[in-house]
Amino acid sequence: MIRINQVKIQTEHTKEQLAKKAAELLRIPLKDINGMEIVRQSIDARRKPEIYYSYTLDIETENEEQILKRLRKNKGAGVQIQQAEKQEYRFPKLGKHPQTYPTVIVGTGPAGLFCGYYLALHGYRPILLERGRDVDERCADVEAFWNGAPLQVSSNVQFGEGGAGTFSDGKLNTLVKDKDGRNREVLKTFVSFGAKESILYEAKPHIGTDVLAGVVKKMRQEIIRLGGEVRFLSQVTDILLQDGHVTGVRVNDSEEIPCGQLVLAIGHSARDTFEMLYEKQIPMEAKSFAVGLRVEHPQEMINVSQYGTEQPGSLGAAPYKVTAKTGTGRGVYSFCMCPGGYVVNASSEEGRTAVNGMSYSGRNGKNANSAIIVAVTPQDYGSGHPLAGIAFQRKLEERAFRLGAGKIPAQRYGIFKECVTNAVTEEEFAAKNPMEYNGLMNRESFAPCCKGAYVWADVSRILPRECNQAFVEGMEVFGRQIKGFDREDAILLGVESRTSSPVRILRNDELQSEIRGLYPCGEGAGYAGGITSAAMDGIRVAEAIAKYFAPAETES
Repeated sequence: MIRINQVKIQTEHTKEQLAKKAAELLRIPLKDINGMEIVRQSIDARRKPEIYYSYTLDIETENEEQILKRLRKNKGAGVQIQQAEKQEYRFPKLGKHPQTYPTVIVGTGPAGLFCGYYLALHGYRPILLERGRDVDERCADVEAFWNGAPLQVSSNVQFGEGGAGTFSDGKLNTLVKDKDGRNREVLKTFVSFGAKESILYEAKPHIGTDVLAGVVKKMRQEIIRLGGEVRFLSQVTDILLQDGHVTGVRVNDSEEIPCGQLVLAIGHSARDTFEMLYEKQIPMEAKSFAVGLRVEHPQEMINVSQYGTEQPGSLGAAPYKVTAKTGTGRGVYSFCMCPGGYVVNASSEEGRTAVNGMSYSGRNGKNANSAIIVAVTPQDYGSGHPLAGIAFQRKLEERAFRLGAGKIPAQRYGIFKECVTNAVTEEEFAAKNPMEYNGLMNRESFAPCCKGAYVWADVSRILPRECNQAFVEGMEVFGRQIKGFDREDAILLGVESRTSSPVRILRNDELQSEIRGLYPCGEGAGYAGGITSAAMDGIRVAEAIAKYFAPAETES
């Protein structure tokens, strides 16, 4: 196979036209191409509105060595041609120490689901325990909540089959290095369970909330078909230990399930589980994360900035990424950007409001949104306790709940900026500057796109003052990067407090806690930051178990 990098072609093209372009670059007839695989596709918008795709292609043809030798001295402007190096993922050879009991996995987010699937695929019969409901019942509960029904504390945007990622854009890009091929393996697995094949090569692959729910369900069904077990409404309320080793778990304060290998693939919203682990003296530490607000802009404005046109056709809604460093050294950046998406009420505890963003696969909502977040460290939490970051989150969510009386609090950026800059409340700003305030409030250029009710409120009262100041400083920088980003009628909604885990459950090079048999895993445990990296970590933990243990013998 010959790999060609940086193959540039107009976005509206056929597969035959792409193959013809590859043949021209290799200086061979089109008929000599026996096979073509797209390895990567990205968008080149440097000359917008003239937009191109840039491809990396693997080409199968005759006399590859001769072609490479002929082209070595004349590669063509900006194009790199070389021998293709395929990286195939391989699960390790199974260990020989027999398991006494099947592996128990706590949580069915990406980490738990992929850990369970890869163990089941290789002859293990894991037991997956999920505090929430299956994805169909969970989707019904979430829709009902968004439409005004009471919050279900065990079945919501955070808890239930698929984890928090199920209600997101289904973004699958990651910055994790992939020398072992786990990243592509995750994408291939998603495709095998119903995701579109293009995620294998898109620079910024995404599935969409609507498609991801079906993929998750099919993975669960396959785990069961392979001999595994998945239990819903099954919260682990205690871990049973003996002589520094896991011996089992207690579920719903009643049933005990014996195990020697316990995978903690809990989400970062499982705060009661973290409290239980602290009481059991499982080694943990507070870690840095980030907090902020969701920011909405008209999607057409973002399209113009990124692609040079309001309606980019087959390119779809444009994404963006912005970063800044403030004068105090705090990082401010966009997170979980949702083109054509919605801001959703992602609460999971009574009396506390948290938001997230999501898109459906079509990304056809009127607004673009992303979290604009500010980095915080354990020094900001006001305590050296391992769970101090959770207490910090809860304070912000309680403020958001009070401001919105349970609805999502929203505020125009112009009002927010005045409140922060002048250290006043919205009420004080309105009293001193009624004409300016009313002008901002009466803007009808665009409205929030939300799942769950929203209410106009003083969002500037949610975050600590230093975070608010960093937020405004970042927004002003982003306004110079994307025209209109700092527009006065941009909509802020809060609070975005669940960006990543504020806790890390410590583990060693064998991926175990100092409590033997306990495997902290995924985003909630502090070892991932998104769907793909969490799934990759789930596979890593499955490998660690499989390298040492043979599958437990079960009764036929």
